Amino acid sequence: MREYVLVFLVAAAVTYLLTVVAREIALRTGAVAAVRDRDVHDEPIPYLGGLAMLGGLVAAYLVARQLPFLSLSGPFVFRDAGIVLVAGALICAVGVLDDLFELDALTKLGGQVIAAGLLVYFGIQYVFLPMDNNTVFSLDASQGALLTGFVVVATVNAVNFVDGLDGLAAGVVGIGAVAFFLFCYQLAALNGVSLATTGALLSAALAGACIGFLPHNFHPARVFMGDSGSMLIGLVLSASALTLTGQFSGTELSQGADSSSPSLLPTLLPLFLPISILIVPMLDLTLAVVRRTRAGRSPFAPDKQHLHHRLLEIGHSQRRAVFIMWLWAGLVAFGTVILSLYTGRWMWITLGSMAAATVLLTFVLPIIHAPHRHRHELAPPSEEGGFDPPETL
Repeated sequence: MREYVLVFLVAAAVTYLLTVVAREIALRTGAVAAVRDRDVHDEPIPYLGGLAMLGGLVAAYLVARQLPFLSLSGPFVFRDAGIVLVAGALICAVGVLDDLFELDALTKLGGQVIAAGLLVYFGIQYVFLPMDNNTVFSLDASQGALLTGFVVVATVNAVNFVDGLDGLAAGVVGIGAVAFFLFCYQLAALNGVSLATTGALLSAALAGACIGFLPHNFHPARVFMGDSGSMLIGLVLSASALTLTGQFSGTELSQGADSSSPSLLPTLLPLFLPISILIVPMLDLTLAVVRRTRAGRSPFAPDKQHLHHRLLEIGHSQRRAVFIMWLWAGLVAFGTVILSLYTGRWMWITLGSMAAATVLLTFVLPIIHAPHRHRHELAPPSEEGGFDPPETL
C-alpha cells in the first residue's frame, strides 16, 4: 500500500507543477476557452491541462518501475500500463489539436476509436462476461473488441460531457479512480494473489493526477483540462478496468467478502465498474442525446441543460454544484465497490446512510441558502471571480 501511496503522490506533485507550464504554453499558442453562451465562466481561460496530467501519469509510471514491491510484479503489470499510457498520449494529442483548432466531432471520434483500437491490438480488452452460478461467457476476438471499443469511447465522451464546471470532471474521475483502486486492491487480497495489479497502479496514478490538477482548476479556475485532459482521464479509467480481465478469471472477479450466497448483481458489477463509476456523467450524456434529437438537433450540438446547469438553476452556487456532483459520483462509485465485495446488514446500512445524506444535501442546501442567494443574485462578480447565477440560467 505504501508504494501505491507514493505513486499517487508523485502523480499529484508532477501534475501540479506541470500545470503551470501547460498554462503558459496554452497562453502562448492561443489555446484559450472563449466565453460562450452555454458556459458559466465569464472570462477566457487557457486549456491544455491534459498535458500536465499526462506528465503526472508518466512520472508515476516511471517511479513505480523502480519501487521494490511493484518492480517485482508480473511482467504484464508494466507492459499493460505502458500500453495504456501510449494510447492515452495518442488521445491526448487529439485533444491538444482540438484545443488549438477546434476539430469537428467526427474527427475527434476517429481519434478515440484509434486509441481504443490500440488497446485491443495489444490484447487489453474484455475476454469474458461473468454469468450467474460462477460461470462465464467467453467472448471471441471480434465480440471483445466491439465491447471494448464501445466502453472506452462511451467513457471518454461521458467525461468530456461532464467537464462543464470548474473542477467537476477532475473530481468525479478522481473519486472514481480512488474507488476503483480500493476495489482492485481488495479483490487481489480476497483472492490471495499479488497485490500488484495493473488496475491498481493505473487508478492510483490517475487519482493523483486528478488531485494534483484540482488546485488549478477549482472555481475560480485558472486553467481548464480541455479535451486533451477529459479524453485522457476517461481512457485511462476505462482501460484500468479492462486490464483486470487479463489477470483475474470470471469466478475471481465475482469473489467477495462473503460468497456463500452468490447472485448475478455483484457478479456483473465488478466487470462494468467503470460504467457504474461514471453513471452520473453517462446519464447526463444519454439525456443530452435524447433531448437534442427530440428537438431535431444534432446529438453533438451544445446546450445549457446538463445536470450541472440544472443544479445551478435550483439554487446551488458553482462550488456547491460541483460538490453535489462529487457526492453523487462518490455514492455510485464507492457504493458499487461495497456492493461488489461485501454483503450483510451493515453493508445496506452504510449504503442507505450514504444515499440519504447525498439526497438531503442536494435538495436541502438550496432551501437553506435561498435568502442569501436572493439578496445577491443581481450582484456583480466578486473580487475572487465567482458569481451566483440567476434562476433563469
